[in-house]
Amino acid sequence: MTVMKKETKHQFYNRLQSMLDKCRDKDVIILMGDFNAKIGTDNNGYEEIMGTQGVGYMNENEERFADTCALNNITIGDSIFTHKRIHKTTWVSPDHLTENHIEHICIGKRFRRSLEDVRVKRGADVAFDHSLLIARLKLKQNWMGTATNRRKYNVVLLKDSQTRTEYKLNLANKFQVLQEQYEEEPDLNSLWQSIKEILTSNCQ
Repeated sequence: MTVMKKETKHQFYNRLQSMLDKCRDKDVIILMGDFNAKIGTDNNGYEEIMGTQGVGYMNENEERFADTCALNNITIGDSIFTHKRIHKTTWVSPDHLTENHIEHICIGKRFRRSLEDVRVKRGADVAFDHSLLIARLKLKQNWMGTATNRRKYNVVLLKDSQTRTEYKLNLANKFQVLQEQYEEEPDLNSLWQSIKEILTSNCQ
């Protein structure tokens, strides 16, 4: 998101808020991108959603980003972890005189502990004047609402060559039929359901 007019920024945040409103409490919300927003090192008033590891100063223009995160209980992940300045700034001007920290990776406050690190990787060749911002995330299955009664299949049986051949042949035949069925523009939801049914039935 490049420098925007006030009206355009207003439209952007309204649209972002409408999308966040659709999220359920149990959803893992991950918000990331170039928000062109400096959060600074002073988290006064925002202690619940950000740390003090930003760069520079937050001004009125950037408060909209912080306010959106606060309203939706979203933690600004890159403001939490301590790193050298070179691993914080995501943009450097061509003359190397100005450095900014304007890209962010954020996560719903409920899942804050699953975020293990956020830092800039300067060595990555992204063919862009911004540096790559990466995060290390570790989510537990029960946090994501993963079913604990998922059926397990005895994959050891595939070591038998005859069983393995039959499995591959059946799968190939079913996917051939599916390909013919969805030759033209498919409905993705319907296609995904068909793929799941084929895999499940074949494993059974």
